[in-house]
Amino acid sequence: MTEEDHPVPQHIAIIMDGNGRWAKQRHQPRFMGHRAGVKSVENIVQCCVKHGIEVLSLFAFSSENWRRPSKEVSLLMELFALALKQQVKRLHKNNIRLRIIGDIRKFSASLQQQITQAQQLTQNNTGLTINVAANYGGRWDITQAVQQLAAKVKSGEIVPEEITEDSIAEGLSTASLPEPDLFIRTGGEQRVSNFLLWQMAYTEFYFTDTLWPDFDDKELDRAITSFCQRERRFGKTSEQIKGEHDA
Repeated sequence: MTEEDHPVPQHIAIIMDGNGRWAKQRHQPRFMGHRAGVKSVENIVQCCVKHGIEVLSLFAFSSENWRRPSKEVSLLMELFALALKQQVKRLHKNNIRLRIIGDIRKFSASLQQQITQAQQLTQNNTGLTINVAANYGGRWDITQAVQQLAAKVKSGEIVPEEITEDSIAEGLSTASLPEPDLFIRTGGEQRVSNFLLWQMAYTEFYFTDTLWPDFDDKELDRAITSFCQRERRFGKTSEQIKGEHDA
């Protein structure tokens, strides 16, 4: 097979798992693992630009993560704000668009303002798009999309029979972006944990035991190589796919 038969994924989605265990192995507080994880994000962003990836979605903070110890949550919020402050100008300089997906209303007013300013600064950039999922849940995403449609039904703009898969997708936080081709989860767990549930209907999954702070360009290359070796049929047969390639 040639590279044209198996192009690199347009959209990679990652659950960055293992920060706490990485720190524990080094007899450090969990927060040090999260700080190390930010460095890995910087590296993987550069790698995605090099590979020509169009979209990178990162699960930074789930709606379930509020259940963690309050001190850890507070430190994570501080780290998020610091990362925004330090990185947004660099992202903008490199033509990278930053989007925060999730219900940000639960964040502090100052963090919400930072998020708004970061998105406004980079909104017209045409390079890599980074979706940072913060206070995000896949079920929340679907629910808020359906609520938008319900409001249109109530106002008489549409009737229930006009609701389609496309109209639901248009209300999701990732509307207008390609769905993930490749999903990566680090840290050894093998589940999607309420991340991009609708969007990952036909995504290829790649799980690795590597902890997120140790996930580097070589690890990403392995994941992309694994993706390129797979046959994506989308309900068709292998013979149909081969016929399309030969046409």
